[in-house]
Order: sequence, then C-alpha cells, then structure tokens
Amino acid sequence: MKKCKITVLKTTLDKELAEEYGVPGLGACPMMKEGQVFYADYAKPHGFCDEAWKAVYQYVFALSHGMGEELFYYGDWIGKPGVAICSCNDGLRPVIMKIEATDEESRINYTPVR
Repeated sequence: MKKCKITVLKTTLDKELAEEYGVPGLGACPMMKEGQVFYADYAKPHGFCDEAWKAVYQYVFALSHGMGEELFYYGDWIGKPGVAICSCNDGLRPVIMKIEATDEESRINYTPVR
C-alpha cells in the first residue's frame, strides 16, 4: 500500500446558491487553503476536513492500492495515470483537490486491537 498526496487546488464559493441558501457573509471554506498538501493512506490525515475525507477517501484507497496505474473510468475522465481530481461535498463552497499516488510505502503506526 502506497501513500497518496492530496493537494488543495482551489477553494470555491457558488455565489448564486450561497445568496439563496447560505447564511449572510458565507465565504469559501475556512478549513482548507489552496496549496495545502496532505499525505494519506488508510486513515484521514491530521488536520484534514472530515467532510472532505468522506468525499475523497475512496479515491485515496484505490490509488494507494495501485488502481491508478491505469486511467480512471476507462480513460474518459482524467488523462494522467495515478491522479484523481475530486471535490468535497459542500454544495455551496466546494474544495477541489488533486489526489496522486506516490512511491512511498504506508506504515501502520498503531497496534490493532483484536
């Protein structure tokens, strides 16, 4: 199992939807910043948004297990092997992230309870 690099590419705000449904003064996500980098494998990285993790963990899991050696979705989505572009579930202010496989091996840093 390899680690994946998660890079925050863009924080956005859908102004039209935010004006209709959001609270006054709503802005882009306050938790994630453009350019932030996280490394993940089997667990959510420290400081990573819980909701964003729910949206991207399946891509991290797939890439960390070698699924990114081929193009995702039969080559009709992302043109680079080992890369996924995803966003969090926030419909008013989604954060867009790049997830890419690395060559770094994962290490479990806890003792599983049995």
